[in-house]
Formats: sequence, structure tokens, C-alpha cells
Amino acid sequence: MKQGIAYGALAGASWGLIFLPPALLPEVSPLLLTCGRFATYGMLAAILLIPQWRSIARIWSHRDLLTLIRLSMMSNILYFLLVAAAVQQVGIAATSLVIGLIPVVVPLFGRREQHAPPLRQLFLPMAAIVAGVALINLHAQQQTAHHVMGIKNQVSGMFCASAALLCWSRYAVDNSRCLKKIRYDSNQWSLLIGLCTGCISMLLWLIARYCGFSDVDLPLTESAQTLFWVTNVVLAVVSSWLGYLAWNLCSLRLPVSLIGQMVVFETLFALFYGFIYLQRFPDLKESAAIVLLLGGVLASVHSHQRNGRVQVTA
Repeated sequence: MKQGIAYGALAGASWGLIFLPPALLPEVSPLLLTCGRFATYGMLAAILLIPQWRSIARIWSHRDLLTLIRLSMMSNILYFLLVAAAVQQVGIAATSLVIGLIPVVVPLFGRREQHAPPLRQLFLPMAAIVAGVALINLHAQQQTAHHVMGIKNQVSGMFCASAALLCWSRYAVDNSRCLKKIRYDSNQWSLLIGLCTGCISMLLWLIARYCGFSDVDLPLTESAQTLFWVTNVVLAVVSSWLGYLAWNLCSLRLPVSLIGQMVVFETLFALFYGFIYLQRFPDLKESAAIVLLLGGVLASVHSHQRNGRVQVTA
């Protein structure tokens, strides 16, 4: 279990970057941000799959394609498209407040899994996580209280954030089940999802261009275009390839009821990166939120160990 938690922390460290591009490039549409990021990820995955393609071809099944399409849509295309739209309409704080509920929703989706403890045993850990997420995001919203947005944007943004929450929570449960059945290793499965995601994003971009959507054009200055492609490469390598590889390794080692708690590391590392960027230490409210988040995860781990549902390994 220690290895699973370490891989969960690595995935969170990788995913803590995904909220930056929509904020750094507000003039770029969510659709173009999504297509650019995942087309880059798809090209990277295709290159890395070349040396492994023969071994993959020997165990390939056409049924795997439907699974890959479903997981690619839930974990990548739809999720990032919805997150980007939410960030641009209601901001990072409100969006991450909703996304931060993943550690609560995933155990609900996976409550019938073989190794899932009763939900009543996870109530206090999940309550601590919810309190930590709420505290840090309410604090962030207070810092930007001067920003006024329309009711339409608020409703639309919160809807997108809530839909993203459901998409990724469903993916976490389905992917965990798949990893226990498939014949591919974690890296191959991550790369296959990346290749599938890249193909879908390119098809989506072509359809949007054919239908005349201006959202897929890139009318940016030279410096903004450079930033756009640099962020795409960073997200493709770090947030997509490394993040999902670490997540797959985490999913193989932990039960679904505990996997959801690992998403807290995404919030923690997003805070950490923000403090580095701002060159300051967390204040009292931020420190309290961090303690609640970490305390919730540790309490959840203890609950699993106490019930003997997971064996601790080195």
C-alpha cells in the first residue's frame, strides 16, 4: 500500500498543473485547449508505443478499442474540456472546489467493490477532506471577491465543473476494474489511452473546423502561441503520460475506496506550485486546509489498515 500511496502522490504532483493553461490563456477556447493538449499527448504516445507495438499486437482485442474510447472520453477529452470551460467562467477557485469532491464521489461509485469498507467508516475522513477543500477554496474566493460574474456564467460554469466531477469519478472506478483484467502493463495501457485520446481530439478538431467553429482557430500573438504549445508539451509529458502512468500503478495497488482519496494530492500540489509562484508561505487558513486534507487521507488509510482490507507492503 505504501507504493500505491507514493504513486498516487506522484499522479497528484503531475495533475496539479492542469488548472494553469485555461488561466494563462483565457483568450483560447476550451475546445482548442483540449484538442491542442491531447493531440500532443497522442503524438507522444504513438512515438513511445513504436518499440512495444509487436507485443501489444499479440494480445490486442477489438473489444479493447471500445474500452479505450470510453475511458479516453471520460478521463481526458470530456473532463479537460469541462474543466477548461468552468475555469474560464467561474475561475480556478470555484472549479477546484467542485473537482475537489472527487475523493468523496469515487468511494460512492465504488461502494460495491470487493475490498470497499462500509461508508460509515469513511465518513470522518471524507468529511475532513470536504472541509479542507471548502476552506482553501473559500479563502481563494475571498481573495478575488472584487471579481463580478454574471448569473449565466455562474450557472454554466458550475454545471461544467459538476459534470467534470462525475466524468472523472466514473473513470477512476472503471479504470481500476479494467486494470485488474487487461493483459497490458500499466505503461502500455496509459499509452494506448493516450493514442486513442490523440486520435479523438484530432477528429474533434477536424469536425469543428468543417462545421465552421471559430473556437478552433489560433488567432494569437507569437508569444501567446509559443506559450500555448509549451504548455501543451508540458501537460502531454507530465500531466498526461507520467500522471496517468502513476495513477495506473496506484490503481493496481489500492482498492477503489482508497483510490479516490489519492486525488487530494492534486489539490495539495496545486497549492504548493501556487506558493512557489507567489514566493510566500501558506497563511493560517491555508495551513488549516492542508492539515485537514492530509488528515483525511491518513485517516482513510488507517481505516483500511484497521479492517485488514489492504496488506501493507514495502
